[in-house]
Amino acid sequence: MKNLRLASLVERLSRGSAPSALDPTERSRASRGTKTEIDWTGIHNPDFVALGLGGTSMMAMLWSVANGRRCVGVELRGDPSLGVHWNIREDFWHHLGLIDQLMLERYGEEGIPRKGDGRLFKLRETFYSAVTEPGDVYADEIISGGEESHVSGLIHHTEFIDDRWTDGTPKRVLTVLQPAKPPAEHDPEKVGRDMVTVLDGPSTFQAGASEVLIMLRRYLELIEEMDIAAGVTPRVRLFLSHRVAVGDEGDGDGFLKWMRQEDGFVSLPDGRKRLIIEEVQELDYRGRYRRIRKPGTPLIDLGVPELFMIAQGFDSSDADRLGFRQEDVAVDHHDGRGAVVAQADYLAGYLELHVGARLRRRIASEFDREGNEYWVRQIAVGHEDDPEVGWILVQVPDFKTFDPILAGLVPPGTPKRSKEYLNAYQQLLREFYLEQVSLITEIPVSDLEKVQAPYGPKLFSLIERIGADALVAANGVVAGDSFGNGHFMTSGGAITGMVGHSSRVLRYWQARDAGVSQPQAIRELADQIKVDTLGWLQVSAQEFSQAVPINFGEERIKEIEKQTGRSSGERANTIDATRRHRHSLVPLDPSDWRRLSVRSGRLHSSELPPLMTTHPAERQMMPDDMSGMGDDMRETVAAGAGSAS
Repeated sequence: MKNLRLASLVERLSRGSAPSALDPTERSRASRGTKTEIDWTGIHNPDFVALGLGGTSMMAMLWSVANGRRCVGVELRGDPSLGVHWNIREDFWHHLGLIDQLMLERYGEEGIPRKGDGRLFKLRETFYSAVTEPGDVYADEIISGGEESHVSGLIHHTEFIDDRWTDGTPKRVLTVLQPAKPPAEHDPEKVGRDMVTVLDGPSTFQAGASEVLIMLRRYLELIEEMDIAAGVTPRVRLFLSHRVAVGDEGDGDGFLKWMRQEDGFVSLPDGRKRLIIEEVQELDYRGRYRRIRKPGTPLIDLGVPELFMIAQGFDSSDADRLGFRQEDVAVDHHDGRGAVVAQADYLAGYLELHVGARLRRRIASEFDREGNEYWVRQIAVGHEDDPEVGWILVQVPDFKTFDPILAGLVPPGTPKRSKEYLNAYQQLLREFYLEQVSLITEIPVSDLEKVQAPYGPKLFSLIERIGADALVAANGVVAGDSFGNGHFMTSGGAITGMVGHSSRVLRYWQARDAGVSQPQAIRELADQIKVDTLGWLQVSAQEFSQAVPINFGEERIKEIEKQTGRSSGERANTIDATRRHRHSLVPLDPSDWRRLSVRSGRLHSSELPPLMTTHPAERQMMPDDMSGMGDDMRETVAAGAGSAS
């Protein structure tokens, strides 16, 4: 009888009712009642809305709060996850100091966030202080009060390697520069300087981008939490898995059906925009990240802010929806071709090797099969007292394709999407990357192959672009990389956004407090955003057409030119067709930057070997035990060997 009842149950379940019959739970308890769980306090009609919560937007929010404004931040990706390391000018430290000062003057100690140990959360001291320690530490550890440390590290070693050939022979010139001294006192005059002046100065600090961003994010989160707990209107509201509503995936409430194609950007008769946002979920869809509206969640009406700013990276869909467009930037390399698009390809990788408190740059000659010369650049960035940080980026010469068929690794006709083709392609990338890393670190490739690599090498293309006008609505502007982007190797984008564009928001509020009309103030804001970006592009031109990197500083550039005997206005040839072929093999995917690809290995905790005085090409022509010697030493050894024989 028991078996008959079981058979009957199985038969009923097999008719399609099995899932609901076996699982009585319709939705998880955590997701029930979402529509009534939103705290709407302080959301409607804020003074400032930041769309995208990178460094540019969060600094702009901090300037706004420090000037008594109410802010809302909207971000898709939750907590910051940008893994690169930044070289940071001292201006950023001074900006943080002024924010601390303004916050204390306006709100008093009771209105300032506190760390986990009860001490005031001061941004400048958290970023860098002479009385705390650098090293292998996370921003959250410092903010919790568990570490007497600061987020950034100082740069103690600034090195430039010039390995370009001269008159058909290899030549190496090493330049070791005095490190920039950290500022001892807060200087408000450093706030609001033009970007050419800022970027022409040397880098003083190095810091993980994520740790700097987390420091800013936690400060804003703590402001929100303390205001809500105190029962006052929050100065800050954050929505960290949200976007401006797109309305193209269906809407059960019908709220967006009457709206035009601009969806969550609702036009008003006076040209301003009303903002409506929605909560989203991210999924890894067939190898690429996709986002969709979270089921069962309501739309959130932010109302009409006085000012909103879009700063969402170099490819902003929100800016695009408002009609914003970027144009390619052309640079004259003085090679007879005239002005061409400023473009270069790089391989980025993160190795667990001890670069240390070092900023090392290298420029070298590479030659194609016809003997044409190309200049390529590399950079190695570490962190003070942290042996695990080794961010190394290497430029790909324009003649290099990484074509597995041309390399003979797979037979002709092998499909580009096949495992064999992609495996061979990735092998070529890694081999080239490690060869170039070896040249800038002086570590043999055989040793580098054993080092753990949490990321990369990943190929990406840099193309400089800029918009015509940062003003996209009567109350909205585009900023950061979303407006324009120059060369990334100098951390110019981070500095232009966090130091330049964000401080223009400070000037906006100061102008409004002085009685300037909103249309005039936002016009000046948009114009200054463009001026800052043009300054970045002006200084970035050196990274395409000149030899000396910009974050060594103008005076240091003159010193290097004196030692190398080369004008920084020279430039080698380029071949655009080869670059296009390289891109066609495996299309570049911007979302791939967030995808880790850990290659297990060991930690290389030893300091980098000393820089050799001989050019790598010369070492191939001499015994291994003589390759690192200076010219005088080699002559002495060679003479002694001759006498002995």
